[in-house]
Amino acid sequence: MTTKLQSPQNLSAIKVSRFQNLGKWVAGISKYTILIVLAISFVIPFIWMFTSALKDDPQVFVRPPVLIPSPAFWNNFGDAWVLKDFNQYMFNTIFKYCIPVTFGTVFSSAIVAYGFSRIQWRGREVLFFLCVATMMIPDQVVMVPLFLIFQRLGWVNTYLPLIVPAFFGSPYFIFLLRQFFRGIPSELSDAAYIDGASEFDILFKIMFPLAKPALAVVGLFTFMGAWNDYLWPKIYLYKETQFTLALGLEALQGTLTETGLHPNAYPYLMAVSTVITVPILILFFFTQRTFIEGITFTGMKG
Repeated sequence: MTTKLQSPQNLSAIKVSRFQNLGKWVAGISKYTILIVLAISFVIPFIWMFTSALKDDPQVFVRPPVLIPSPAFWNNFGDAWVLKDFNQYMFNTIFKYCIPVTFGTVFSSAIVAYGFSRIQWRGREVLFFLCVATMMIPDQVVMVPLFLIFQRLGWVNTYLPLIVPAFFGSPYFIFLLRQFFRGIPSELSDAAYIDGASEFDILFKIMFPLAKPALAVVGLFTFMGAWNDYLWPKIYLYKETQFTLALGLEALQGTLTETGLHPNAYPYLMAVSTVITVPILILFFFTQRTFIEGITFTGMKG
């Protein structure tokens, strides 16, 4: 029985194939190692915040640091939450700020984006360029003029300065949705025109259902931005009964330090910070698929 000798060319091809497989294996291991390290680096601050909320001050400031508290003070969460009216702050943040701002931004940005992407009119591209160019204006430039305008209108110390601008669209989200709308086949609109549909019929009955992933991205970005917003509520809201969670956390810090350092000041601040952070993490966890789809589809369109 004879065995066929492999030619030098076959041996060379086998070596190259093995080298390529080894390179792919090393590249895969390196990629996932970097991702794991980065993931851990993002998770560690939250873990430290959560464990610090379960400590008392001696455990917080001990050297070397202790990650797992012993004993764990679970009552810190309830005690810190009732030091200030955080139930009211939570209600203000969700129903008086986040939801109206999210609805206004999504609705207005979608309408403007539709006008820039699907309707032909003179000066459309120039006006779109000016709209996008406003993103280059820093907030610090418009902060004082806006405050003076809202003060003249008598809106200071109300939620109107925070909510009303959202109903005039956001340049970034207008750009995002415009790219998505431009990727939708024009034949759908043409068929709707033939059937006698108006522009609003096309927008609400065709475009909005098709743009659900992109609209979800806009809504998530807006809701999370309003949830974490500190600067604009700080400028316009003075009454403590109107505070959002971010302002409430600052008020709690003042309460813990105004009459001398509270024995559990740091753990109380970490406890409230943890409670404020958890809803956003849960929201992103359950909507991450829609979030990623919206980002991917928007980036591929137009």
